[in-house]
Amino acid sequence: MKHLPNSCTTNLRSYIDSHCHLDFARLGKLGQIISDAKAVGVNVFIVPSVDQHNWSKVLTLSKCYREIHPALGIHPYFLQADNHLEQLIELATTERNQIVAIGEIGLDGSIETPLHQQLEVLVPQLKLASDLELPVICHAHKAYDPLLKQLRRIKLTRGGVVHGFSGSAVQANEFIKLGFKLGIGGVITYPRANKIRTLVSQLDLANMVLETDAPDMPLHGQQGQVNTPANIPVIAQTVSELTGADLTTVAASTTANCHQMFLLQM
Repeated sequence: MKHLPNSCTTNLRSYIDSHCHLDFARLGKLGQIISDAKAVGVNVFIVPSVDQHNWSKVLTLSKCYREIHPALGIHPYFLQADNHLEQLIELATTERNQIVAIGEIGLDGSIETPLHQQLEVLVPQLKLASDLELPVICHAHKAYDPLLKQLRRIKLTRGGVVHGFSGSAVQANEFIKLGFKLGIGGVITYPRANKIRTLVSQLDLANMVLETDAPDMPLHGQQGQVNTPANIPVIAQTVSELTGADLTTVAASTTANCHQMFLLQM
């Protein structure tokens, strides 16, 4: 049975965590995690998968919790000799109406796996998203330009989200031109994160979504702790301070951006 949204949050600003791994055991009891998030107005959760080992788990969670919306994909960190691409294509096609994106997919310039091998897995997933008319959720650490090259080559009608964006303003604008939103997370709460904080201060709210990457990417002052979706309002408050937009506007705009991107059915 799907769990209905908590009515006690109706007087709160409403937020969406556009990227959280609620299937990861490190988070602890999922029911409590969701309850804690709802208590501060975070009512919807986009949960990307990372490889074939958790595809079925994120799908199952979404069928148990109305608030959870899954994505299916293969993350560059988890590439293997057999990445089960055919299985992914079949599963994503079968679950087309249940999933909201293909992800988490992408490129990473800081790992040992060569980019050409990562591209062998990324390109079919981009084509899958194009074929299914779904957005993508992209990891692109130290690989923004190679990812942009592929996105210009493989046109996506629905665009996507660049998760944990930390690139330049020029790169940000190139992604935005291609129909992408930038995932803004806890890194902006660090006073010394000057590059991304400056970028956020210059961004239009229409081009960003909020995310935690729970249980990873802890906020400033929470180093070493497990990150949770309940931290979304803290990230939103920092966006408010950096952009000069009031918190209600930040919440409304980023929530609307998620609904537009993922076509969420509530």
